[in-house]
Amino acid sequence: MATEFWDQAGQHHDVSEETVVAVLAALDVEAGTAEQVAAAKAEHLLRDWRRTLAPVYVRREDEESTAWVHVPHGAGVRMWVDLEDGGARIDLSQVDRWVDPVEVDGAMVGEATFALPNDLPTGWHRLGVEITAAAAEQASTSLVITPHHLELPERLTRSRGWGFAAQLYSVRSHQSWGLGDLSDLSELAQWSGRDLGADFVLVNPLHAASPVPPMAPSPYLPVTRRFANPIYLRVEAIPEFAQLADLDRVECDSLAGSVRPMNASPELLDRDRVWAAKRRALELVHRVPLTSERSAAYEAFREREGEGLADFALWCALADTYGQPASWPIDLADPHGAAASLARETLAGLVDFHTWCQWALDAQLAAAQAAARESGMSIGIMHDLAVGVHPEGADSWALRDVLARGIAVGAPPDMYNQIGQDWSQPPWRPDSLAEQGFVPYRDMLRTVLRHSGGIRVDHVLGLFRLWWIPRGMSSGQGTYVRYDHDALVGILALEAQRAGAVVIGEDLGTVESWVQDVLRDRGVLGTSILWFENEADGTPRAPEHWRELALASVTTHDLPPTAGYLEGEHVRLRHELGLLATSYDDELAGHRRTLEAWTGALAAAGLLADEHADADTGYTMGAGDVDGIVEALHRYLAMTPARLLAISLADAVGDRRAQNQPGTDQEYPNWRVPLTDAAGRVVLLEDLPGIELLNRLVSHIASGSNVRSPS
Repeated sequence: MATEFWDQAGQHHDVSEETVVAVLAALDVEAGTAEQVAAAKAEHLLRDWRRTLAPVYVRREDEESTAWVHVPHGAGVRMWVDLEDGGARIDLSQVDRWVDPVEVDGAMVGEATFALPNDLPTGWHRLGVEITAAAAEQASTSLVITPHHLELPERLTRSRGWGFAAQLYSVRSHQSWGLGDLSDLSELAQWSGRDLGADFVLVNPLHAASPVPPMAPSPYLPVTRRFANPIYLRVEAIPEFAQLADLDRVECDSLAGSVRPMNASPELLDRDRVWAAKRRALELVHRVPLTSERSAAYEAFREREGEGLADFALWCALADTYGQPASWPIDLADPHGAAASLARETLAGLVDFHTWCQWALDAQLAAAQAAARESGMSIGIMHDLAVGVHPEGADSWALRDVLARGIAVGAPPDMYNQIGQDWSQPPWRPDSLAEQGFVPYRDMLRTVLRHSGGIRVDHVLGLFRLWWIPRGMSSGQGTYVRYDHDALVGILALEAQRAGAVVIGEDLGTVESWVQDVLRDRGVLGTSILWFENEADGTPRAPEHWRELALASVTTHDLPPTAGYLEGEHVRLRHELGLLATSYDDELAGHRRTLEAWTGALAAAGLLADEHADADTGYTMGAGDVDGIVEALHRYLAMTPARLLAISLADAVGDRRAQNQPGTDQEYPNWRVPLTDAAGRVVLLEDLPGIELLNRLVSHIASGSNVRSPS
């Protein structure tokens, strides 16, 4: 953990002793007194010496590496690798490397080192040892060989790709149940791939929220990152819907009819109302008996997802029964205790319902990706992975041993969030995650990636370090805790390689340059947002100087759509919510200088008409000029070498309202804004082909060199 750090502005900060002690306490290290510090240091030095093998060894393919083993001093030892695919055992050679023995609990312990071949295949293997001492002893652990470099899809090695970025819940059709769903995603992907030549659709995290109202609207504060939210199911697309009894079919139709009128409303989205109707319909469909073939598929799904799915479904059933976790009986705090085991039996019906919902989601996620690829997309659906989970959610309950208690993840103050951020999410404990061989992390990635053509990792810096805020402290009183980034990035690359997925790292904000070097070296693309692409002196970066290995876009979901940004919506909103650290006038003046700089860059590139230039201010914008500037910004984007380009769907329809205002919870209706046009009229999926601005933006992006044309 850091005891000092430099912020985004280059200012040095010392971390307070109070923060250091609190963070160490979350790692089960007592450091309140000098005696406790000395004892903790001594124990830490002996930690690995008490082990025969490390809990896991993570290595990179095609590189020379070693593995250590601890044995009674003077004992003989041999080591081997059992490959994941069951191939022949590979005996390893000991390295001539002397390490002084260490006394551990009164006995001398030695260390032997073995060479790992550089031609081991990628995968999750087993590393075994046999120690020859007074009696033969065997032990084993995991050996993970990760890809040296994650390659792009073959087509993207020859040309660039583009796609839409959309908040799925906001993208509705006439058939939606008041909220965008996975059938809508399939339709969006099919249309944009087939008719426009898009390569991907990037959506918000689809992670599950609590099944108990009020449903948290933020896709970035889920109860689990592994499993998806059944609110995104299209009930009619579940095969058993066709076998509903007549009365049940009538009720389902009535339930759909009760929420479909919301599709035409520009008012805030009502997840609780949608979920109440959809859940009842899902319960009716769940009662339909499965055919023998479908039953076998269901059992195979349950077996594949294993204990993680069983624990998640139990958590949902307990939430249904007892409400929010704070009100649960105390003996249910342990997911593996006697009370939880009994609940698995007494709540078996509810547990099965939530398990079945995940099976239905798995099928519809697969269908969306299949539709995307069949439309000609080279990537397909690109999912978003949130930084963490709700502190009282399913993962916080089931994975309690690998998450830090009494800690929230957040961000220190910066120019866009001047009081810092507290995301209320418990972070991985780096020590405990390694103790479990990174299996919880791997299993989460496998489930999210299974039907993905790509994954965007929000705040990818979190694989290197996270800003830990002890409970009761402000977001500015935290500190950075570092992670084994080589293991985390390597495992991400391995699981993405197996899924055939592209990985995008959201590397905005305070990111050390070497972090971007590591990610690029491993084949993880970065993120370039036009408004943040500035040189050291603050001037806009020329398009030819942007990164090539990145997903580039004009805006991000943490800013208003570009039309709203041009009109200063983010400044006005932060002023009204009391989020500015400077005066409103100063902030507005700074925003105007930003616009002047960028319109100057657009004009210099020949992308903006002369009427936008003014001899005194350098910038003017009339009421009818917003769309023209939005177009010019996207043409500028197309001039960059970025391998992937994204158009915000909100930009394409002229929307103004922000989907999210960082630093707020209830003060602003985050993640509840439907897709609307410049006049505030609802835009449905069926309307998209006829929107002129959308078609012009696509034309500008697709006119960039080597971008695929519509088929």
